[in-house]
Amino acid sequence: MIDTFGRSITYLRVSVTELCNLRCRYCMPEDGVCKKEHTDMLTEDELIQAVEAAAALGITKLRITGGEPLVKKNIVSICRRASRVLGIREVCLTTNGILLPELARPLKEAGVSRLNLSLDTLDSQKYAHITRSGSLDDFWKGFHAALDADFQKIKLNAVLIGGFNDDEILPLAELTRKYPVDVRFIEMMPMCDSSGFGPEAYIPFTRVLEALPEAVPAAKDGGVAKLFHLPGALGNIGLISPMSAHFCGECNRIRLTADGKVKPCLHSNAEYPLKGLDFDGMKAQLEAAILGKPQCRSKTYGCRNDRYGPDGSKLQKRKCELQQCNL
Repeated sequence: MIDTFGRSITYLRVSVTELCNLRCRYCMPEDGVCKKEHTDMLTEDELIQAVEAAAALGITKLRITGGEPLVKKNIVSICRRASRVLGIREVCLTTNGILLPELARPLKEAGVSRLNLSLDTLDSQKYAHITRSGSLDDFWKGFHAALDADFQKIKLNAVLIGGFNDDEILPLAELTRKYPVDVRFIEMMPMCDSSGFGPEAYIPFTRVLEALPEAVPAAKDGGVAKLFHLPGALGNIGLISPMSAHFCGECNRIRLTADGKVKPCLHSNAEYPLKGLDFDGMKAQLEAAILGKPQCRSKTYGCRNDRYGPDGSKLQKRKCELQQCNL
């Protein structure tokens, strides 16, 4: 379906749970999130009906997310049923990898085609610190389980944090020479008030290129990342810059929360509830969400003071790709 601003919306991100088995400092409070009543969450049948309604509007790609989607007891069934929906061509999943030793092969057999794994550091102590409870050994067990299950083009997501992992850009990038994976460096977006990170934690994507002088531009793969390649590497380096160079003009996605609300933009307060609706009702709400998708996320937020330019300097005003916006 084409939105009001001419963008073809083909991608639905589906959160199946708000819960997680880690407590990453930039993502979640130490005590986690308040667990909602089971009756407030989408049932498996409702979720699949929502996917069917989305597919009827032209959605072809799903990304299963959370929280941590693998803590969902029926995650394999959800993925299997979603992958069989008419019109859905690709089901991907983002995970911290901890539960992949048991679930990698069942997920592959259920129709999941791609995995994104979170890996912010190669240091065991730093990994335990940033996740508040995680084991890097457990991550590597999950990673190798994914390779053994024959997942192709695994993507490793590293959130760049000044003073924490900005000295690991090269070692993380070198993983593309050792394994058939892409490593994607993501500018940190403050998502949790208790994270404790200030402006100094922001690392612009230009710092990555300074640390990787051998990297050369690579062809885009249809995603939002700017791609680069190291000589002799088996995968690419991706740079995702939601803070310094957001990609509203080419955004092709909407989001479905675990409690059944469609968000036309991650940063939008607008929500279109699906819980309790039949197929036609869900389809109508999804259509309304697509037509309600903002031209630029700054139209949603209003003024913000946490924007930074490519050199790391704070921006008070910034011109987005589509129109002048006060940020």
